[in-house]
Amino acid sequence: MLSGERKEGGSPRFGKLHLPVGLWINSPRKQLAKLGRRWPSAASVKSSSSDTGSRSSEPLPPPPPHVELRRVGAVKAAGGASGSRAKRISQLFRGSGTGAVGSGGAGGPGTPGGAQRWASEKKLPELAAGVAPEPPLATRATAPPGVLKIFGAGLASGANYKSVLATARSTARELVAEALERYGLASSPGSGPGECSCVDAFALCDALGRPATAGVGSGEWRAEHLRVLGDSERPLLVQELWRARPGWARRFELRGREEARRLEQEAFGAADSDGTGAPSWRPQKNRSRAASGGAALASPGPSSGSGPSTGSGGKERSENLSLRRSVSELSLQGRRRRQQERRQQALSMAPGTADAQIGPADPGDFDQLTQCLIQAPSNHPYFLLLQGYQDAQDFVVYVMTREQHVFGRGGTSSTRSGSPAPYVDTFLNAPDILPRHCTVRAGPEPPAMVRPSRGAPVTHNGCLLLREAELHPGDLLGLGEHFLFMYKDPRTGGSGSARLPWLPARPGATPPGPGWAFSCRLCGRGLQERGEALAAYLDGREPVLRFRPREEEALLGEIVRAAASGAGDLPPLGPATLLALCVQHSARELELGHLPRLLGRLARLIKEAVWGKIKEIGDRQPENHPEGVPEVPLTPEAVSVELRPLMLWMANTTELLSFVQEKVLEMEKEADQEDPQLCSDLELCDEAMALLDEVIMCTFQQSVYYLTKTLYSTLPALLDSNPFTAGAELPGPGAELEAMPPGLKPTLGVFQAALELTSQCELHPDLVSQTFGYLFFFSNASLLNSLMERGQSRPFYQWSRAVQIRTNLDLVLDWLQGAGLGDIATEFFRKLSTTVNLLCVPRTSLLKASWSSLRTDYPTLTPAQLHHLLSHYQLGPGRGPPPAWDPPPAERDAVDTGDIFESFSSHPPLILPLGSSRLRLSGPVTDDALHRELRRLRRLLWDLEQQELPANHRHGPPVAASP
Repeated sequence: MLSGERKEGGSPRFGKLHLPVGLWINSPRKQLAKLGRRWPSAASVKSSSSDTGSRSSEPLPPPPPHVELRRVGAVKAAGGASGSRAKRISQLFRGSGTGAVGSGGAGGPGTPGGAQRWASEKKLPELAAGVAPEPPLATRATAPPGVLKIFGAGLASGANYKSVLATARSTARELVAEALERYGLASSPGSGPGECSCVDAFALCDALGRPATAGVGSGEWRAEHLRVLGDSERPLLVQELWRARPGWARRFELRGREEARRLEQEAFGAADSDGTGAPSWRPQKNRSRAASGGAALASPGPSSGSGPSTGSGGKERSENLSLRRSVSELSLQGRRRRQQERRQQALSMAPGTADAQIGPADPGDFDQLTQCLIQAPSNHPYFLLLQGYQDAQDFVVYVMTREQHVFGRGGTSSTRSGSPAPYVDTFLNAPDILPRHCTVRAGPEPPAMVRPSRGAPVTHNGCLLLREAELHPGDLLGLGEHFLFMYKDPRTGGSGSARLPWLPARPGATPPGPGWAFSCRLCGRGLQERGEALAAYLDGREPVLRFRPREEEALLGEIVRAAASGAGDLPPLGPATLLALCVQHSARELELGHLPRLLGRLARLIKEAVWGKIKEIGDRQPENHPEGVPEVPLTPEAVSVELRPLMLWMANTTELLSFVQEKVLEMEKEADQEDPQLCSDLELCDEAMALLDEVIMCTFQQSVYYLTKTLYSTLPALLDSNPFTAGAELPGPGAELEAMPPGLKPTLGVFQAALELTSQCELHPDLVSQTFGYLFFFSNASLLNSLMERGQSRPFYQWSRAVQIRTNLDLVLDWLQGAGLGDIATEFFRKLSTTVNLLCVPRTSLLKASWSSLRTDYPTLTPAQLHHLLSHYQLGPGRGPPPAWDPPPAERDAVDTGDIFESFSSHPPLILPLGSSRLRLSGPVTDDALHRELRRLRRLLWDLEQQELPANHRHGPPVAASP
């Protein structure tokens, strides 16, 4: 703050001048007045704000109690390690898939059986790819062995577990035999003759549980799930591929075969009876193909055994690998029972075989025929393939088994950072498909929403899709250059709208924009009709401003330049409206990463314009005048003219910031949370909004600086002027400024000029209140400090002078009450009013009062201020203050060390307005001046577009046909 003194000859000086140059401003973002990117101050402005680090390198400080912190904050993409292949394959051992509601399938508790079965089956291609083609012996032999702990479950006293050496080829039966040998039970007489009988009596169990304490492996073990491993299963692979969820632990236990079967059956019965949907570990034999794509399972070749299989493991593998089925079958529980029915139906579809007797035939022919009989699902949305990439691998129907469905490229390769590949529901193997290409969300209620990933080529009904859009039944969705799907949702009860949106438009339909009007050939219009449609857009009143990214810089520069120069007769919030139309077009029509770049460019242009305006005002109103040249005080009219550009920028930037906040929040909500560029986009938006915050605070700071500088020369009259002049009549409440006493007109003139300026610029009501709050704070502190200072030099504290000051103050408060500022003025003038009230107490009554009673009646005064007023009160010639006014010893230190002057650093902080923007971008533009500017900008963009074309391809501005 600046402090100074004003002396005029021998007259007493008017207090200390504290001008609010460096404001401590708190905002819902950071205290941006303290940003490292400091504003260049004018010659007349000296900022006292300190530097801090940039926004991007520091975390946001905790907000003060009166500030609601706006968070746009960086949001990191979710997922990664949790979406591992092992976790997805673990879905294989879920519920039995009988369709009972409440069984714990992939869809979670309460999901219908069909949904959980489809969700558990859709990862079968990955399982087949991992185990069907057995690796060569040489490769498997080189795999590193592992040590397995096999717990004896009470087989031997004093032994908790035995460690056995296992490889990827070790089967459960081999490990049982080795563990029994370690436990000393290989030749137990009770197990029957021979070692084989002993091994058959025991089984290796895969047990899941959790320890009694938080740490895994400590405390008493509590097993909750048990599954008996088949003799040919490979425990080392099971341990590697099926990992326990967080908070759980697994171990292998050696139990008697009969006991293990009994415990397994009891666990299944408990899960079925209580309906908790506990995950079942019983292997499912009847499974369909991947519900929503994936690599087709290969038919069992000679290596898998087309003849009789040896061992239960070979039989299970042969059955699993022979499940090549139509993706549209919703249930395969009665596979053998319905096999004959499908054969009969398949043969009846073939020409010339309707009456033929069904006899032995090649099973492969029946499989091919049954795959052609596709029945679409009736309770799930799905995508019908219209064009694919590889006919041998593409399916015809891709079913949505989850509310959110992700299309992407197949494969299990990890990203550059080493994290697992993103989760994908439908694998498409075209070369132009991204790992996570497109996401479709179809909740219980329509419409569905489709959102392309960053950089993914996606079309919606033939148009390039850059942002999230609604997806209706019958819409065409193109992924890359090869795949084309039709979206269907049988839950809507129909086949879609009566007219598909991708069909040619009806005659008379209005194209959405100028480029489409001149390039589209589907609507069947002639060149003249499309020109008329473009002319209607150029001259229309719809709040739309379309532009290409290459024209963005010229458009934003033209809007800011026109606003800074004051050209035209735009409404006060016209620049913010035009800039908001640019932001809205970028958020709705352009690619995902364009909005952050546009916001950064827009904020920098506004900051440069405001900086230039502050420099101009500083040059015209220098702080230090040459010696010998008297300083001409600012008049209310002059300060209003000077501050109008700054006030307009403050009003427009405030509304634009609120609008940008809404769009950024929408972008963060709708964006793909796994998009790696999302965090950087949000940081760019945050930096742009920080610049807009800084613009608001700087314009507020400069505005109150010049207003308080003008008030400085008018406030002394409130203490010196006498409202009871001869023949003067005191005005009543609500009086006009001209009816006020001459001594009050200059001060009230400044208040009236500030009120008219904020009204003409349509400043946000919250900022209007804070502007006048600071003006009243400055006036109260200045008048109180002057009052304290004058009492030291000459007799000033007396009843007659106090009555004049009280009357002047009442007239000011009454006038402010009529202007709608009474509540704010009463709050900030409270201490001055209390001080004047004390001086207005009659002398006889004041002499009867004691120190304690005065402290109770005037609590806003500090002990030092109260003692100063009482010790300098004029009781009469030769009379000093009575002993009752002396402070007690307990308050003597506060009286001696306390400051009698008010501090200017305790001013209220600036709180930026929160809530929705006042800009209205819906409905036609009703303001004629704004419509003219909108037409000018549209024709400017049209001219820029035409300049890029060859001379013989250019068109003049189209003119709409007269009605």
